[in-house]
Amino acid sequence: MEIKVNFLDKLRLEAKFDDFTVIADQPIRYKGDGSAPGPFDYFLASSALCAAYFVKLYCNTRNIPTENIRLSQNNIVDPENRYKQIFKIQVELPEDISEKDRLGILRSIDRCTVKKVVQEGPDFIIEEVANLDEDAQALLTVGAAADSSTYIPGKDLPLEQTIANMTAVLANLGIKIEIASWRNIVPNVWSLHIRDAHSPMCFTNGKGATKESALASALGEYIERISNNHFYAGSYWGEEIANAEFVHYPNERWFKPGKKGALPKEILDEYSLQIYNPDGELRGSHLIDTNSGNVERGICSLPFTRQSDGATVYFPSNLIENLYASNGMSAGNTLVEAQVQCLSEIFERAVKREILEGEIALPDVPADVLAKYPGIVAGIKGLEEQGFPVLVKDASLGGVYPVMCVTLMNPRTGGVFASFGAHPSLEVALERSLTELMQGRSFEGLNDLPRPTFASEAVTEPYNFVEHFIDSSGVVSWRFFSAKADYDFVEWDFSGQGADSNADEAATLFGILEEMGKEAYTAVYDQLGAVACRILVPGYSEVYPVEDLVWDNTNKSLLFREDILNLHRLDDDALEALLDRLENNELDEYGDIASLIGIEFDENTEWGQLTVLELKLLINLALEQFEDAHELVGAFLQYNDNTLDRTLFYQAMNAVLEVVLDDEMELEDYEVNFRRMFGNPRMDAVLGSVDGSVRFHGLTPTSTKLEGLDRHARLLDSYRKLHAARAKAAG
Repeated sequence: MEIKVNFLDKLRLEAKFDDFTVIADQPIRYKGDGSAPGPFDYFLASSALCAAYFVKLYCNTRNIPTENIRLSQNNIVDPENRYKQIFKIQVELPEDISEKDRLGILRSIDRCTVKKVVQEGPDFIIEEVANLDEDAQALLTVGAAADSSTYIPGKDLPLEQTIANMTAVLANLGIKIEIASWRNIVPNVWSLHIRDAHSPMCFTNGKGATKESALASALGEYIERISNNHFYAGSYWGEEIANAEFVHYPNERWFKPGKKGALPKEILDEYSLQIYNPDGELRGSHLIDTNSGNVERGICSLPFTRQSDGATVYFPSNLIENLYASNGMSAGNTLVEAQVQCLSEIFERAVKREILEGEIALPDVPADVLAKYPGIVAGIKGLEEQGFPVLVKDASLGGVYPVMCVTLMNPRTGGVFASFGAHPSLEVALERSLTELMQGRSFEGLNDLPRPTFASEAVTEPYNFVEHFIDSSGVVSWRFFSAKADYDFVEWDFSGQGADSNADEAATLFGILEEMGKEAYTAVYDQLGAVACRILVPGYSEVYPVEDLVWDNTNKSLLFREDILNLHRLDDDALEALLDRLENNELDEYGDIASLIGIEFDENTEWGQLTVLELKLLINLALEQFEDAHELVGAFLQYNDNTLDRTLFYQAMNAVLEVVLDDEMELEDYEVNFRRMFGNPRMDAVLGSVDGSVRFHGLTPTSTKLEGLDRHARLLDSYRKLHAARAKAAG
């Protein structure tokens, strides 16, 4: 994690990381003002807080109340060496806690990560750099001997060279990658979380049988996502980029809608139009680019190569963003390596969907076949020793598709997790299923798995698949677990041979799609210094329903973005019009405004917590429509999970509106005790919101210039690096 420190007045310091700011000072005896804890005090507190976190985690997973549990920490200083200290952590537990849980709570404290880092003894590197923001040295810890060459199936170069190449690509772009966490809780199953130190919203997870393969996986996923602009999907890129020579890629083209919003003849083709526009409802207005919002410019369209004949077909950027999420994108040492990964992923998701929604029972992998892969067996054994039964299934549907499945059951909670993996090699597909299962997860995290059901409608509901796509946390049918399989086991093998194995495998996978009557379209992105691609298979690889293009398109943000960002500047007529749009566009009242308009607000601010319902409430207050505001305050207090401070503000608002709307009560009769209950600052804000002297309490003024939006600015900084690299490559 990158922590940037600013020097404030006197001895005060400001540390900034993620969306948080921490102020440190020194005690008066050390010439400070004592206005905040000192750096060493924060260090000591971090250990106690970390210990308490693991106690809370242990208790939460076992429904043990923590109201009567107390924890304290004291540091005992060696009189002869003040840097040698003993941290004494004490826990006071209620008498009715069982002996087993007493021991479990004490053991949970031993897992404190702060404690483990201190015990291990961190190494410090102190160096000077010319510019902190431009120093893009990757903060990676996996090293290898210069003469090491570790080959794994599916990679055209050794892992060591793959990691070195991808690290160099990111460094050349000015992206400083840091590793936020590693996990290796069962044998031969590694995962890690990496992110941009400057823009931590840009992150990926990697997985593999070794730490090197997991790192290569994470870096590859990071490059695939910047190559395909995935980190920035749905976000507003600002006026500068919206009016630049190109917005997404130098080879994009913009087409104007026809009369009455008809689709331009230059986009899509006959095959894809049958899928995307079967009823003729799709209009040009549905395909305006969300990121730029540049309606006058037309429809931003990206070129793809049609697999069947090599023709170029233009797909609207909006369509891709709305339907495909991250499905079918990959980076590789070579194009064919990336294509194999893309196609494997497409089959994995599509076959998974067919199996889950069809409630298909899969055949078990025989023990003698599984025994051929001792590394995988060791990982499965590690899970079962922790009390999680594991089922290993052949998901090829009779040897047709290169897909495997590993399913974990949690007897403690009754939850299940079906993890799928795909690759032309059965062994690699099986390994991916297992490593995907534990990617970024702790054993405690397995307590949140959904329970299986016999209710078919819960399994076939479209957004259940979306949950499976995001993190495999969707619902699974009990019929999936039937011992009577719908298919026989097949020990399949689609892998290629020799130096051209990836090329052979790509041809095989494209061939399966052709046999199915599916058309594939490929875009290649290599302007950033690495090879990446995206493959679309209309009618097969979509994540979201095609109907979303008409009924739930992300570019609905264009109806709201400008007015919401200029909220404080709107007159009453403009506010009335905005309120009308908020009420009449079938929005989720509890959906957040940040997602609606594509702005990365600081999550810890009122803007970051703002929902459609609360915005409507605040607009009603500004318009002095108190009855409607009162009704929305009631809904907010009943259903909204906001901060305590914001909740108290609306509790006070509710009381004031009750009085204001009652002809028999006078506000001045209650104000004194309202102030005693809620405090003067809060009541000033509430009363000001009612009398019109305060508008949109808590929301700092913004505009389409995006000033003051630091988190969003960091996201755009990340995108500008890619934009500049593409412009340079095109030039």
